[in-house]
Amino acid sequence: MDAARARALLADADAAAVRTLADLGAEIAAITVARQDANSDDEHDPEGATIAYERSQADALRRAAEERRAAVAAAVARLDEGRYGGCARCGRPIPEGRLEARPWADTCVEHAR
Repeated sequence: MDAARARALLADADAAAVRTLADLGAEIAAITVARQDANSDDEHDPEGATIAYERSQADALRRAAEERRAAVAAAVARLDEGRYGGCARCGRPIPEGRLEARPWADTCVEHAR
């Protein structure tokens, strides 16, 4: 994959993660506001468990988006250093199809398993 295509895919992936983080920030804020009016006793409040679950899910998705941004930044660094597209474990080229699907990938398909 040429560097320009890789940079474009990485920029798109980062932008998608930024949008996800913004959306999740708004969702977490809405959950927090909803929680303020809820009974603080999650164990006996029929809505408490749902609110806690929604918050937990949103937090997990937020962490995943932050990890994606870090992986994209690492891929950009590999691109800048001329190491992009090689497996971090075996050194063989990462298949272009894998890089198209996951431009931040740092392992070949075999080592991703």
